[in-house]
Amino acid sequence: MALRRSLFLWTVFAAVFFYQVAASVSKKDDVSISELTPVEIEDKLQECDFVQALNKHKLATSPTTSSLSSRVFSVLFPGSPAVNALLATLYISGPPNFLLALCPPNIDPSSLSVMVAFAVGGLLGDTLFHLLPEIFLGEDAPEHVRFVMVEPNKNLLLGVAIMVGFLTFVAMDKGLRIATGGKDVHDHSHGKAEAAEKTSSSVKASGANIKDRSSSSVRSRKGASENGALPPIPEKEINASVKLGGYLNLIADFTHNITDGLALSSSFYASPTIGATTTVAVFFHEIPHEVGDFALLIQSGFSKRAAMGAQFITAIGALLGTVIGITVQELGGSSNSTMTHSPGLFGTSLQWGDMLLPFTAGTFLYVGTVAVMPELLETGPQRGKELKKTLAQFSAMFAGAGIMLAISWS
Repeated sequence: MALRRSLFLWTVFAAVFFYQVAASVSKKDDVSISELTPVEIEDKLQECDFVQALNKHKLATSPTTSSLSSRVFSVLFPGSPAVNALLATLYISGPPNFLLALCPPNIDPSSLSVMVAFAVGGLLGDTLFHLLPEIFLGEDAPEHVRFVMVEPNKNLLLGVAIMVGFLTFVAMDKGLRIATGGKDVHDHSHGKAEAAEKTSSSVKASGANIKDRSSSSVRSRKGASENGALPPIPEKEINASVKLGGYLNLIADFTHNITDGLALSSSFYASPTIGATTTVAVFFHEIPHEVGDFALLIQSGFSKRAAMGAQFITAIGALLGTVIGITVQELGGSSNSTMTHSPGLFGTSLQWGDMLLPFTAGTFLYVGTVAVMPELLETGPQRGKELKKTLAQFSAMFAGAGIMLAISWS
């Protein structure tokens, strides 16, 4: 009887002991899983037999190849995300500004509509084909399959960041319109054409007055030259509102370049492919943007050399935005970083660095639609001419979007 009782007690003791050990091990596993980053969870998933079979099937059915675009991008961007972002800033700021030396001072901004349409296609293509899929789903890994973990509020926060980027540019544009008395300083066609007409009309009026007084002016200058003095040569008059528009456009250009720098830094930290395609899209957008701003500065009274110098100064904004973006990424972390163990935003796995890319997508949506699209919608009275112009604009837009699609596809 005593032996049975002792055996029963030892059995109960062993059961309680093993139950506590199992509970502690389970609790330890739960803590370790909650502390894993998304990259570490991805690595754990890759150890599963079924996932390894999927990896073999993916490599067998779609072998990795090195496309021409990937080889070019590897040469242009050979370093870390921070180094590549700085190189991209140099690429988008240098050549477009040097091209201004080849532009005639009397260039008509409305003639840039086809180039603007090409840039719109590139921006929207980059946003829809690269940025938005990367934001919500991540980038495909060529060597293995990837899994996307759905979190309750992660996509909501990403959508909020996109909306914040869009509304930030709305507020900036609205503020500049208020400062200019309702005029759009970003308009590269109608508004600048009106400014050119006002400037040319004032020049023609002053020229007519000079022509009417040409004989008397020559006689007076000859008489004054005999006395050792020359009267001042009449200069063309620039409307005060046009001057103000030129200076405000410089401020807007500087701010816009800051967002370009943020876009480049966030895209390279997301993935090399996203960074390269974003660089291409921003580069195509910068060429008509810089030429249009250059024409506005000329019409505002700037000399060609002064206008080029002002555009180089605004290019510093892109470098500033890139440095800010790199700082946020390095200090704010990213959910894709294996070194990130800090709590995420509002209980999600997102870090502050993850919010830059959706913010960029919001700004690109604004620039490609609200800010630039009205220029492409403007039409003249001649239907035949406008139909040809519209066909050229749509062709250029599809070409810009097609380049982004081809880069992503290959």
